[in-house]
Amino acid sequence: MRLLRVATCNLNQWAMDFDTNLRNVKESIARAKAAGAAIRVGPELELTGYGCEDHFLEQDTTAHAWECLRDILTGDHTDNILCSIGMPVIFNSVFCMNRKIIMIRPKMSLANDGNYREFRWFSAWTFKDEIVEFQLPIEVSEAISQDTVPFGYGYMQFLDVSLAAETCEELFTANAPRIDLALNGVEVFMNASGSHHQLRKLNLRIDSIRNATQTCGGVYMYANQQGCDGGRLYYDGCCCIAVNGDLVAQGSQFSLKDVEVMDALVDLDAVSSYRASVSSFREQASHRTNVPFVKVPYKLCQSFRNGMVPTSPVQVMYHCPEEEIAFGPSCWLWDYLRRSQAAGFLLPLSGGADSSSVAAIVGCMCQLVIKDIEKGDEQVKADALRIGQYKDGEIPTDSRELAKRLFYTVYMGTENSSEDTRSRAKRLAEEIGSFHLNVPIDSVVSVFLSLFETLTGKRPRYKVDGGSNAENLGLQNIQARIRMVLAFMMASLMPWVHNKSGFYLVLGSSNVDEGLRGYLTKYDCSSADINPIGSVSKQDLRAFLRWAAIHLKYSSLAEVESAPPTAELEPIRANYNQLDEVDMGMTYEELSVYGRLRKIFRCGPVSMFQNLCHSWCGRLSPSEVADKVKHFFKYYAINRHKMTVLTPSYHAESYSPEDNRFDLRQFLYNTRWPYQFRKINELVQEMGKDSKWDTPAEEQLAAQTSAQGSGMGVVAAGSANPSAGF
Repeated sequence: MRLLRVATCNLNQWAMDFDTNLRNVKESIARAKAAGAAIRVGPELELTGYGCEDHFLEQDTTAHAWECLRDILTGDHTDNILCSIGMPVIFNSVFCMNRKIIMIRPKMSLANDGNYREFRWFSAWTFKDEIVEFQLPIEVSEAISQDTVPFGYGYMQFLDVSLAAETCEELFTANAPRIDLALNGVEVFMNASGSHHQLRKLNLRIDSIRNATQTCGGVYMYANQQGCDGGRLYYDGCCCIAVNGDLVAQGSQFSLKDVEVMDALVDLDAVSSYRASVSSFREQASHRTNVPFVKVPYKLCQSFRNGMVPTSPVQVMYHCPEEEIAFGPSCWLWDYLRRSQAAGFLLPLSGGADSSSVAAIVGCMCQLVIKDIEKGDEQVKADALRIGQYKDGEIPTDSRELAKRLFYTVYMGTENSSEDTRSRAKRLAEEIGSFHLNVPIDSVVSVFLSLFETLTGKRPRYKVDGGSNAENLGLQNIQARIRMVLAFMMASLMPWVHNKSGFYLVLGSSNVDEGLRGYLTKYDCSSADINPIGSVSKQDLRAFLRWAAIHLKYSSLAEVESAPPTAELEPIRANYNQLDEVDMGMTYEELSVYGRLRKIFRCGPVSMFQNLCHSWCGRLSPSEVADKVKHFFKYYAINRHKMTVLTPSYHAESYSPEDNRFDLRQFLYNTRWPYQFRKINELVQEMGKDSKWDTPAEEQLAAQTSAQGSGMGVVAAGSANPSAGF
């Protein structure tokens, strides 16, 4: 029996912070050695951090990575352990052992979609039939007495085991390197990854890892970054080890730890037996394409001894979407807070679903911090003591007390605000423990309106009081923008008021659906320093509120969730109450449908209409579907410019309209969409001639009633709402 102990890890790296990154790499190697591991694999680009982006084009970045590698090799860190270390050379994993570099394996398939832009900085290695000699930088060469190192696609043949690497994207490619490598007898695969969190995505990654060893047999070691490394992404860890299709070790997906190491004892003879039992594998291996390799004169395996038992399979751990929304943004906020040197957060808390969700996420963050302190995490404790500005001898022991130190919530009400939202905001603040302020802003609004009246001789009125759409929109926008200005002022000065040093970060609270539709005022409270829910849908947030009311013990969130969404920017009358879905002319459920079709399924107006005609057949007629599609694209086009100034948001949803890197489109449209809407009209006419699309009036009415009950929505298209921003 050939037994091999292997170790993988989650590392909370920070782009361009070489001290932090090097410290975490060394710590993970030390823990792997302490566990008796013979192999340690780390995340992709772990020495630099994955998110360096255009810094990868700077010679300094590569030079500093080599300097860090030299530091590792000149110490005893790699003694008797094979280490896979990710760094740009350009783009590879470097394999080190016994203070020497054994091989450099360049990446062969670059990630270049969604949030990834690897082709902007790197080139893929495309040569599969040769390994070349790479001249090491002179400083490294002199330090380790080694001039060159094998560079290219291939594997390492040790005396008792063969190993190879895949890097991140290569796990998901159709013609993955591991297939030929497995047919050549490679038994252990190491994947250094930089994969970010996205709701409901982890199962796809885990399935790919398990399938990788289920079809070809073998041991698969997966390492990942974990945390916010300086941008919108949260790398969600979940390092793991799989053997012949079974997971035998799994790390956490969300954590405040800087270093987490998982190890397992694996039986390589079980890999050989597994492969030998599959006749098709034997047949394909008999006429394989030979892959080049590097001979390594070391042994890594252990012989069987009494008491040594291979690690048993474990149950895969998945979080529900509500837990993902709670823990992912919480950990992202903590990393951002401790690394930005800020003293805390300030949130305009309206008592509505969105800002209450953000408040609950900050409360969850405080709970996680206290739990990790109780578990003995000295780094979390040190960060909490510094941020909370505790006196000597004081230790954080209560999440509400911690929140009081680093979280301000502000209810900025006007004459249009209701007592319901005011009281909900106050109760939630009390449950979380934030320092809460109730700030009426009517006097500030009045000053602006008086100034406008002095300048123009006119005073605008709300639509319910006989004003025009332009007046109505202007009156709503001034309230929203005053709140933004006041929020930033208080974030700068409130620490000074309380004799504290530093500044507070302003948190935004617009959701992904509002961004897609543009249902927000440009430069209102959606404009902040960062936004933990900017890529989360309204439907998911409401589910999160129901979950948080129970599991985070913020009971007031149940009342928040049950209240109809409203901006409260217009006067409340006996016969009128402003509602978001009426303003938008569509429901939040419909917005999610439109968003997924537009982004995930790449639908323009015509193809979206065709898809929805089939999806909503029997519930809405083609002409009604056409009206809804045209209404959505009209307001999407009008408001797309708002995405250019959208607050940096935690990435969580695959249909995010975020303009910085994920959803790249123009922001000046012909909002009439003349060609596309004309094609839709032609299709509606053709369908009208087809009897299968005929729907009796009674059935249409029943379908509309059903749609309202399901949230699919038959709502009036609002013409005056705080979404236009012009």
